Amino acid sequence: MEAVISGKALEKRKVKMAGADMTFAIVVLILLGIGIVMMFSASYAIAIHEGKPGYYYALRQGIFGGIGLIAMIAISFVDYHVYQKLWIAAGSYIGSVFLLILVMFIGTDLGTGCKRWIKLPGGMTFQPSELAKFAVIILFSYMIDRNFKYMKTFRYGTMPFLGFLVIIAGLLLKQPHLSCTILICAIGFSLIFIGGAKFWHLALSALAGLAAVAAVIMIKVQTKEAGYFETRLRTWKDPFASPDAYQTQQSLIAIGSGGLFGLGLGESRQKYLYLPESENDFVFSIVCEELGLVGAVTVILLFVVLVIRGFHIATHCKDRFGMLITIGFTIQIGLQAFINIGVVSALLPNTGISLPFFSYGGTALVMQLVQMGIVLNVSRGRYIVNERKSTGKITARED
Repeated sequence: MEAVISGKALEKRKVKMAGADMTFAIVVLILLGIGIVMMFSASYAIAIHEGKPGYYYALRQGIFGGIGLIAMIAISFVDYHVYQKLWIAAGSYIGSVFLLILVMFIGTDLGTGCKRWIKLPGGMTFQPSELAKFAVIILFSYMIDRNFKYMKTFRYGTMPFLGFLVIIAGLLLKQPHLSCTILICAIGFSLIFIGGAKFWHLALSALAGLAAVAAVIMIKVQTKEAGYFETRLRTWKDPFASPDAYQTQQSLIAIGSGGLFGLGLGESRQKYLYLPESENDFVFSIVCEELGLVGAVTVILLFVVLVIRGFHIATHCKDRFGMLITIGFTIQIGLQAFINIGVVSALLPNTGISLPFFSYGGTALVMQLVQMGIVLNVSRGRYIVNERKSTGKITARED
């Protein structure tokens, strides 16, 4: 779209950045604010029980939230095309693979029985799977953008992507981290499909992948690693019939206790050491108990608005790479929220995945806000102003 502007003609080229999508930014800020408040309420009792101040977890989460918020704002002004480089795409993937291998040797389980974290100085921990999500989105977006005309071929449009996914999925299943494996594979397949790969190529690949995962699970169920997978499946089928489903049972009690309007902010009973991980993966159960159905639906609708607005930004992006990374980050947040809420409500097996912006975890929160900053930069758009000497007029073109 062009508009002629009168004025002195010069041989110049200017770039003006539009404003960021405020609807998207406001929804992110609301989710972050509610998340920190609810995490404070959910973590107060466990912090006291551990001999720490009641605000211990909330304060740390607030600090990481502040760091992530500053990073989000700063990154929203950084042209997203800086990530469209081979060394960033390949480097982030190689780095995540290295860390996922490293966590098998020096990782800690934090009492969960699954090695997913690397301890850092100062009592902090880092979860490599958070970097893996980012790496897959950046790498796949870069590869699709560079090889778009070959995406309909299996050799170039599907097979290389499957190879990268298999490596990540195999390392995640080794932890084991089934929910993150499902999440990353879903993101990867979504990007490949949107990037132009043939549906039947993806369908056959997905069936083969599901068969392989099912085979791995069945093998593990028959071996010494049966505990994790067999327990998860058994407790999911009938939570109240299994003594191993204590966490799911307490989660459902919390959700049911909330009623329509909840018990009131800070009035949860299940957080008093009845519900394990109330400050982490099961914080949404406390949301339901304290804010009731109305509060829970409000939080869900906020995630829905975030996803819809993210897709709106993607569809209005001026280039393929920006569209793909926006869709990838949006799907990650939306699908991760869906899986978490499905787990705490026993719709899905208990596989251990956090609720974006709510669950305790500095690595995840900072990475999520960084990704939202990239989406905000994509939403700014690029308006290129060309000043033409030959016509004596200045033409503005939206690019």
